[in-house]
Amino acid sequence: MKNALLLLLLVAAGAGGWYAYVKTRPAKDTVAYRTSPVTRGTVIKDIRVTGIVRPIKQVEVGTQVNGPIVRLYADFNSVVTANQVVAQIDPAVYEATHAKDCAQLKSNEANVNQTRARLALAEKDLARKSELAARKMLAPSELDAAAAERDALQAQLGVALAAVEQSQAAVKLSRTNLGYCTIRSPVDGVVIARNVDEGQTVVSSMSAQKLFQIATDLKRIQVEASVPEADVGQLRNGQPVSFTVDAYPDPFKGEVTQIRLASSTVQNVVTYPVIVEADNPGERLFPGMTAILLIEVSRQEDALVIPAAAMRFAPTNLVTDIRGPKIWLLNTNRTPEAVAVKLGISDGSRIVLQEPDGVEGREVVLGLQGSQANGGAAGPKNPFMPTPPGGNDARQMRRAMR
Repeated sequence: MKNALLLLLLVAAGAGGWYAYVKTRPAKDTVAYRTSPVTRGTVIKDIRVTGIVRPIKQVEVGTQVNGPIVRLYADFNSVVTANQVVAQIDPAVYEATHAKDCAQLKSNEANVNQTRARLALAEKDLARKSELAARKMLAPSELDAAAAERDALQAQLGVALAAVEQSQAAVKLSRTNLGYCTIRSPVDGVVIARNVDEGQTVVSSMSAQKLFQIATDLKRIQVEASVPEADVGQLRNGQPVSFTVDAYPDPFKGEVTQIRLASSTVQNVVTYPVIVEADNPGERLFPGMTAILLIEVSRQEDALVIPAAAMRFAPTNLVTDIRGPKIWLLNTNRTPEAVAVKLGISDGSRIVLQEPDGVEGREVVLGLQGSQANGGAAGPKNPFMPTPPGGNDARQMRRAMR
């Protein structure tokens, strides 16, 4: 008796719930759409790339001579000026070489003076013998010997002068090498890298060994970005750029200054280096930081704007003769009607409408609401949603109560 009464109550509750569900559910022929009004706004088309912060000018200071570092006058982050001494290499060997070359130069100069004196004597002797030969008082062989002596001394003087020039070049070279022992900064800037320590011996072989890296004034920096070949055709010098780094939340402003032709290919992806220059207030940007750049390609202000989703709406239950780009606008009967459009730039989420005019404020269809977006299919069942009265779960419960 109790089981029969309980079953009767369950049946009555199920019938009441089913009646309420049927009365409140929407009609099958009613279609609800997701819409958005056509408004006016500013659309910016940009290219998003990554880049590396670098100094506008970076100089590597090296050495052309060998020897131990006896003193360093600059360290990391040191501010240096042009021609300032930043390091000293032990000059003992080069001082000795320079002293030897100077002594050799003096010896060669003395040899020139000696040869000139002998040449002057030979010329006087030749003049006297020429007078005697003219008077038939000297044999011709002695006159020829005097002339040969004069010519030999002239040639010897030329050799001595050449030796002097060679010694002068050796002195200049040794003086230059001695000067290279004192390392000076070629520019005004900041030391961003130091590759040696005091007491370390540097050896310069085929190329100069790097001692320091000096960056010019960091109040202004450049960002070297890698732009794919598909986007590089949209870039021009002078385009505004906004970029951020992980160290700071606020963006920095710059502009494109150079589009380089030196392409690089990595895994079949071709990119081109694009240089962006920007101010560095407070010198907060450090060389080597990774920057995320937004390069503004074009901008349109006070334009008719629709969501990009409106261009993806393609109803299967509506027919139109319009070919090409179109949108669906709700008319006064809340029924979609197709309208041909001419599109402008897009920022990915919004699109500019260039044509037609007079649609501002109207509602553009983005899609169907709820399950209708999937063509009426119920879609995957949510296990947390309650089952409508009379559903499978209710029938199973009634069978269990029997």
